[in-house]
Amino acid sequence: MGRWWRGGEHHTFAVEKGIGRSMQINVDIVVNMKCSDLHVNVQDASGDTIFAGMLLKREDTAWSQWADGKGVHKLGADSQGRIMTGAGYDEEGFGEEHVHDIVAAGKKKARWPKTPKVKGKADSCRIFGSMDLNKVQGDFHITARGHGYRGVGEHLSHDEFNFSHIISELSFGPFYPSLVNPLDRTVNVAKAHFHKFQYFLSVVPTIYTVGTKGKPSNTILTNQYAVTEQSKETTEHSIPGIFFKYDIEPVLLTVQETRAGLFVFIIKIVNVLSGVVVACHWGFTLSDWLKDVLGKRRRSTQGVLGSKGEEEE
Repeated sequence: MGRWWRGGEHHTFAVEKGIGRSMQINVDIVVNMKCSDLHVNVQDASGDTIFAGMLLKREDTAWSQWADGKGVHKLGADSQGRIMTGAGYDEEGFGEEHVHDIVAAGKKKARWPKTPKVKGKADSCRIFGSMDLNKVQGDFHITARGHGYRGVGEHLSHDEFNFSHIISELSFGPFYPSLVNPLDRTVNVAKAHFHKFQYFLSVVPTIYTVGTKGKPSNTILTNQYAVTEQSKETTEHSIPGIFFKYDIEPVLLTVQETRAGLFVFIIKIVNVLSGVVVACHWGFTLSDWLKDVLGKRRRSTQGVLGSKGEEEE
């Protein structure tokens, strides 16, 4: 019954069919700088520059409300350390969960949690929301006012640089907030004003599908990604900030979970029960036979001893 419930999981790689021109990115990041001091942009391989700061929401917040003194994400954490986003569910993941759990989590209503009411001084900026990107290699970056690829606005004093950040959500494709991605719950603290954080992401389009053999019933289309990080202090001749360099892999991963139909499952149960009955019958027959054999041998031994005793007399 357990094997039938879990089903069989099959992974298939194939060249992605068709041409996708756009891809959604979902971001929820807190940076330990004021919103007015930050620039958020995207520059991709096609040469387009997207002013993400105009498409994403930015709200003032306090750093202490998102991370504790040890640098651990603490917003809405339950007793087991899991983040509660306020959307009414525990976060699932892309790890060891079964495909039907991932599909079920992906079907839940998507909404962004509210920014907690600021307690004390607002020293940070929460950047969150979704936007469409060109489905090509690109660079999503957060830099300081007056610094970066365009250097728009008055230059911010170097003493006010602090690119410590907390990532609560970074995903590609449709927004499924209940699915945890590799960079979710990341807390990174800058040790100097001139600090550069670089994340290199390899994005793989992924389809999760669940159903009986030959009859897929539930499907979600999302993206998984692998990530490597490089963090280092920089000099004044380099641009400090937070950089997400992403590359779209030209493959499509299909993860399909199937289980046998109910009729086949009942036949297997009947077969198992029949096997148990037959095994019990043979076990009873053998034990009964063994009992008879041991009984005859015992009676034979007693008879022999009795005859020897009579001869001695």
